[in-house]
Amino acid sequence: MPEVKFEDLLGTGAHFGHVTRKWNPNFKPHILLEKNGVHIINLESTIEAFNKASAFVKEIISKNGEILFVGTKKQAQDIVQQEADKCSMFYIVERWLGGTLTNFSTIKKSIKRLKMLEKEGSNLYENLTKKETQMLNRERVKLADQHRGIKDMRRLPDAVIVVDAQYEDTAIREAKRLFIPVIAIVDSNTDPTKVDYPIPANDDSIRTIQLIIAALADSINEARGITAEKNKKKSDKKIETDADEQSVQESELKVESVPEEIAVEDVVEDTAENSEETPDPAESPDAQESEDVSKDSTQESE
Repeated sequence: MPEVKFEDLLGTGAHFGHVTRKWNPNFKPHILLEKNGVHIINLESTIEAFNKASAFVKEIISKNGEILFVGTKKQAQDIVQQEADKCSMFYIVERWLGGTLTNFSTIKKSIKRLKMLEKEGSNLYENLTKKETQMLNRERVKLADQHRGIKDMRRLPDAVIVVDAQYEDTAIREAKRLFIPVIAIVDSNTDPTKVDYPIPANDDSIRTIQLIIAALADSINEARGITAEKNKKKSDKKIETDADEQSVQESELKVESVPEEIAVEDVVEDTAENSEETPDPAESPDAQESEDVSKDSTQESE
């Protein structure tokens, strides 16, 4: 099971929060102490929160759910894209477009437009001036940058994973409006109650982001592997059941095609009847004629 260890979190600086004057009072349960004007995050709380989030992610994947990764801040962009690709999930690392979730129908139209512009052998560019072609190319590049991580997302995600809950406030509000669960790395300057599964940690540290997001991606892959194994077992079991049913049907068909067994008594009776109906050789006309010829021969010899 993917996990984050205390030593690894400590090594990445996950325990460093913001300066005390920027803290959010609702974050107090996750604060261990204050040192040199900076809040120190309780890493035991981080591990506990991660384990809950990991279990929830596995539950989503076990039901064939889909997850959207969001990390548009500079420190998170490359990490989020890399880890989302690793677990074959969707991601947004460019600017969050308002209405990405709440107005998803419009986003789908925009994605459809992008696919049309990218379609090879399209007649779209025929009979266009150079300027018009350049305009379409610019539109294609812009749409590709905006939607590269969600181009194949056909429906709303079942959960959203966010790197910085404060920075991605718009994405979180849209998800909450649609009752989509949110998992987020939350620092000491953020209200952890605004998300469903807050993971208290330093959201400005690249190494901390890498550690937590990679572990969540591993949880997704592990859950997908377990789900695939279960589906394979179900498939194998169904094949065996179908084979057994077919074997039984073939056996029944074979039994029906065999004539009913004839009783021994019937065979004996039929044999006896055939014996009675067979004429006695001594009484047959041929035998009588043979006897007469024999008598005549005897008389002549006398």
